[in-house]
Amino acid sequence: MIEGFEDGFAEVNGTRLHYVIGGEGDPLVLLPGWPRTWWQFHKVMPKLAERYRVIAVDLRGMGGSAKPADGYDKKTMARDVLELLRSLGHDTAHVAGEDIGAMVAYSFAANHPEATRKVALWEVGHPGRPFTELRLLPQDGQPAPWWFAFNQVDHLPEQLLAGRFRLLVDWLIGHQAMDPDAFSEETRALYAAAYEAPGAVRASNGWYQTFVQDVADAEDYPVLAAPVLALGGIYFPFVPALLEGRAKDVRFVEFKGAGHYLAEERPDDLVRELVTFLG
Repeated sequence: MIEGFEDGFAEVNGTRLHYVIGGEGDPLVLLPGWPRTWWQFHKVMPKLAERYRVIAVDLRGMGGSAKPADGYDKKTMARDVLELLRSLGHDTAHVAGEDIGAMVAYSFAANHPEATRKVALWEVGHPGRPFTELRLLPQDGQPAPWWFAFNQVDHLPEQLLAGRFRLLVDWLIGHQAMDPDAFSEETRALYAAAYEAPGAVRASNGWYQTFVQDVADAEDYPVLAAPVLALGGIYFPFVPALLEGRAKDVRFVEFKGAGHYLAEERPDDLVRELVTFLG
């Protein structure tokens, strides 16, 4: 645990969420990505806690949170976060997320504008039409996220990865981080252990298996009214593509030379941008 923070659990929206909370000020929710947990924010949480009430959440199906059979569409997961905030006595919050967490952060702002102060999302954003055009085979230097398809398969991923998830963690870091040394042995082992837990791979696959529903849901969402900070590293070109016409007030920032994992590879830069944006 990080000094000054404590664990919490809440029964919300028919499931149980684990969160880590600390600091004083306006509430700031941090939502992680795959294949990680709330721990991905451990480098930025102490500095953010100097200004905000930081709430790092294990999403539905992640880490210390429950792993129900369904509810992995981002609209439902955003509702989880809303009910968590209410259980903590907050009516509104800043919401920030990376990867899968960015999808939930966007959905939160779209579905619960009355509860949204400002939104920060990075690497990359909510599923939209560009997701349907991704290629499985690498061409013209474009990335081919094979795990999008792999995680769509029922049962097989959890069978293949049983006792081997560390191999996937190391591969993803090696291929998507520009600074693999930013991930300590402790961090790598923690992520592997989290996804070795019963039901963890099946649950995390659910985040991907709902992408078609997420794309359809987004078609009916209003243009975001809350200010948006949209950042990217290796996949920055997808960030504006997914937000085109989707928000009234967007600030784009590219972390040149960064990989996919901004909270761990570029924590100081991320804190600077978040504090500047959130105020």
